[in-house]
Amino acid sequence: MISKIFILIVLVAIIAVIVSSMKVVNTGYVTIIERFGQFHRVLEPGWHFLIPFADFARRKISNKQQILDIEPQSVITKDNVKISIDNVIFYKILSAKDAVYNIEDYKAGIVFSTITNMRNIVGDMTLDEVLSGRDKINAELLKVVDEITDAYGIKILSVEIKNIIPPAEIQQAMEKQMKAERDKRAVILQAEGQKQSDIARAEGEKQAKILQAEAEKEANIRRAEGLRQSQMLEAEGKAKAIESVAEAQSKAIHLVNRSIIDSGTDEKVIALKQVEALKEMAKNPANKLILPNESISSLGNMAAIADMLQKK
Repeated sequence: MISKIFILIVLVAIIAVIVSSMKVVNTGYVTIIERFGQFHRVLEPGWHFLIPFADFARRKISNKQQILDIEPQSVITKDNVKISIDNVIFYKILSAKDAVYNIEDYKAGIVFSTITNMRNIVGDMTLDEVLSGRDKINAELLKVVDEITDAYGIKILSVEIKNIIPPAEIQQAMEKQMKAERDKRAVILQAEGQKQSDIARAEGEKQAKILQAEAEKEANIRRAEGLRQSQMLEAEGKAKAIESVAEAQSKAIHLVNRSIIDSGTDEKVIALKQVEALKEMAKNPANKLILPNESISSLGNMAAIADMLQKK
């Protein structure tokens, strides 16, 4: 009976040793293993077997990106203004061995490195430069702190300023300044809007006048064209009338001449017919008679002969 209990105890002890020698590392973590008090290896995620009573799991380290929130710190600017600044650090452990064996507490190392260098950087800047230069402060802090933590096997990914809190009286002054600036911008925007409205109105009036002038010009052109066409038609009508009258008179003279030739009328009758023909031609105001100088002297004789013949 005693031997059975002893065997059972031994089996339980063996099972306990085997179970304790099994080590499971979760994804996103690594484990530092020491053998007889010295660094032995780094266990990656998965199942591992350790030598009982020889291997010891020193520390479990996360190799994921981590966030470190730094409490607000009082900082004095170059122009002797006391402000409060708090930061957020984003980092990742690249070497678990260095993070464990090169520094006692790597988180404290990151915090104090950030605070010290932030005071140095902000101390060389005025309040206005600090308020408007967050990106500059973040970049300088990132560069300096990353160089320091490189010995810890830690990569600083980003340094961000969460908040900058100036003294209450300065906050009040800044609020008044911001209000004045907003009022100024509102007045400027209103004036700019009125200016644009006036410009648009003037442009509209200008375009209206241009269109009106164009319309009047077009109307004048059309009116002049109509008048020109009317005059041309009137002139063509007069020309056709003159041509018709001239043709008729030419036919009349031709018939008279033919009659004279056929009847053998003497010179006096011919002169009378010529006078009558000239009289008919002179009745039309559209006709124009052009006589040579030597013909004018004979008109009196012809008129006298005509008058004598008419009396007879």
